[in-house]
Amino acid sequence: MSKTDHIHGINPVEAALLARDGRVLHLWLDQRRQDRRIGALEVMAREQGVAVEDVPKKTLDGLTRGANHQGVVARYRGGSAATESDLDRILEAAGKAPILLVLDGVQDPHNLGACLRTAAAAGVNAVIAPKDNAVGLTPIARKAASGGAEIVPFIQVTNLARTLDRLKQAGFWVVGAVGEADRSLYEVDLKGPLIVAMGAEGSGLRRLTRERCDFLAAIPMAASMESLNVSAATAVILFEAVRQRLT
Repeated sequence: MSKTDHIHGINPVEAALLARDGRVLHLWLDQRRQDRRIGALEVMAREQGVAVEDVPKKTLDGLTRGANHQGVVARYRGGSAATESDLDRILEAAGKAPILLVLDGVQDPHNLGACLRTAAAAGVNAVIAPKDNAVGLTPIARKAASGGAEIVPFIQVTNLARTLDRLKQAGFWVVGAVGEADRSLYEVDLKGPLIVAMGAEGSGLRRLTRERCDFLAAIPMAASMESLNVSAATAVILFEAVRQRLT
């Protein structure tokens, strides 16, 4: 039987219901909220045969351990990350110039969620992260992703270096974001099959990941600032790739 988890927040639950794939199993709503967005979620859920229950806010607080649930919590089937075995299937459907985002050891679930949200907005085909020493697809990460976790496959791999080697053999170029790089992001061609590799908060890319990068690039910064948060830097780089592909 597939793993079930709780997801919370209007955008993540809405994205899960819009997928119409049968993975939303139960919906709990704050009985005090009568606004349009909550009502729309209830209508979608009932149309799909999902059990809907109006409950006190304290019940939702208990289900989410006090998180900001915005008055909605859902039980969700198959909430765990994809695996490396899913990658070939994802790439087959991706077209000629896919974009993959590698997060090398991101620890903060809010950063992971923000990266997933940006990845979904930029049309990224999958986000790849190591299983060890990195945050997984927690309810907090899903909430921060605002629906992005239900759109972009999140793949956890045992050996990130080996995965990058395999993808490079398949024709991908790897661009690593490094603050001290001599090359500016805006000097790098980001149009082909692309992997954007982002490092962990503070420590950056690990040595084995750096060694597999075809280019190391920096985001030009004003002298008064040393670096951007990993999720903000991810947004800058991914949308530069989008810009290049539109020109």
